[in-house]
Amino acid sequence: MKTFSGQIAVVTGASSGIGKATALALAENGATVCLVSRRLAAMQNVASEAAPAGCCRCYVADLAEQEDIERLGGVLLRDCTHIDILVHNAGTISLGDLATQSLEDFDQQYRVNVRAPFALTQRLLPKLKTSRGQIVFVNSTAALKPGLKSAQYAATKASLHALADSLRDEVNADGVRVLSVFVGRTATSMQEAVHRFEGKQYRPELLIQPQDVALVIVNALVVARSAEITDIKIRPMRKS
Repeated sequence: MKTFSGQIAVVTGASSGIGKATALALAENGATVCLVSRRLAAMQNVASEAAPAGCCRCYVADLAEQEDIERLGGVLLRDCTHIDILVHNAGTISLGDLATQSLEDFDQQYRVNVRAPFALTQRLLPKLKTSRGQIVFVNSTAALKPGLKSAQYAATKASLHALADSLRDEVNADGVRVLSVFVGRTATSMQEAVHRFEGKQYRPELLIQPQDVALVIVNALVVARSAEITDIKIRPMRKS
């Protein structure tokens, strides 16, 4: 029997990068995976890649929009008899000096990086409690050590860290485990854009690979219920 056979997982930001790799790893190990992204065609490609080893369903949603979150939550509750794993991976980044960055950029990062995970967790929590499920917050090392020109982004990621820690204390009694994964520079399209902003050459082979993060997440999820892994920090082996 596969590790997650019979389980249903929801993965946001599942059309590329860490989200895609995590969705594929969960599907390969037997889970039915609900892919969430703004990009239907990209999600369909992920679903095709997962088949025939695993089953994926596609759900289009813009997590910056409350209406989309409400609709998504309702559809997931309707479609899923139970929810065992929720992976919050969707995120956005805007870099710049605090003195000049716009409040609109800050609001957008807050809505996607903090408010959306809060709202979607709240909506799906009853099913996660019933199944004694697991919630994963894919965070950033910027939450732990903010850097130059990252005030807005780091603030939202630090808020996500606080959200996960508070939630863990709330739901552990219901048998729900909560994991934060603090990821350093990873070979994704987002990181490629960060390199362009910094004027640096993008060399993805020197960065963390999305599959590495997915492997860490899957291994944490299968740890026996006598233990709970709360925080994992991953960084590239080669330091810039």
